[in-house]
Amino acid sequence: MILLDTHTHVISPDANSYPVAPIGGRQSEWSHDRPVDADGLLRAMDVAGIEQAVVVQASTVYGHDNRYVVDTVRAHPDRFVGVYSIDAMAPDAVARIDHWQSQGLAGFRLFTTGSTMPGQADWLGHEDSYPAWAHAEAHGIPVCLQMTMDGLPKLRELMTRFPGANVLLDHCARPDLKDGKPYSAAKALFDMAAFPGVHLKLTNRTLEAAAQGASRPADFLEAIVAVFGATRIAWGSNFPAAAGTLDELAATARTALTELPLEAQESIFSGTARRIYPFARRGSMA
Repeated sequence: MILLDTHTHVISPDANSYPVAPIGGRQSEWSHDRPVDADGLLRAMDVAGIEQAVVVQASTVYGHDNRYVVDTVRAHPDRFVGVYSIDAMAPDAVARIDHWQSQGLAGFRLFTTGSTMPGQADWLGHEDSYPAWAHAEAHGIPVCLQMTMDGLPKLRELMTRFPGANVLLDHCARPDLKDGKPYSAAKALFDMAAFPGVHLKLTNRTLEAAAQGASRPADFLEAIVAVFGATRIAWGSNFPAAAGTLDELAATARTALTELPLEAQESIFSGTARRIYPFARRGSMA
């Protein structure tokens, strides 16, 4: 089974070249306690049997300064695709998108919640962000959304206005799954399947949530595949933000997906990611 990891982070040991400037003003604990640089991520991928990965900007470390992601992708274009962070409300948001795309990155991240920013930011869906969304829709640039379920009404408005946009919901928008089947508490998430551009990023954080209370990971996976289809779901480890080795996180995911049909597993582990992001074909790089 080919594995492409859609959600990894890298932290440079060189704080002079890549100074800390986190969104929210406070660096995340995970990035301070267990940082992994680009070379460390490559070693971990090799051990875990992961062919390629998306390096997502560590917003709680570098904010919108995406240079380390750029340098990581440039150094290993056969292994990495990069996602940058922007301020969608900024007057120059479109120019910043063009800048980071020109540096070789392939999609942007909007960070509206996180360990250093609990709750749901109220700017999601603000009209000042429309130019960034319109630009993403017009140019086929995927948008990675770090958000909570509370932001889904605003996302519905955005997808109605920009139906051609492709969105990946980090951690499946952090649903409450403790009630188990039929997951009534997560109904708003399942309802997002009505928008073809909405994709789910199935991270190990989500798999942990799916093992709480009356829920089983297999039940949740069966439910979301039935509604979204496996071709709109992509696996991501969340390494190293998620505790544990990348090998352990990949093994957990492999085990969780074993009850799905093989075709669905292949889509979640590689097919969806390859459709959304421009991964290089292995062996095609000089």
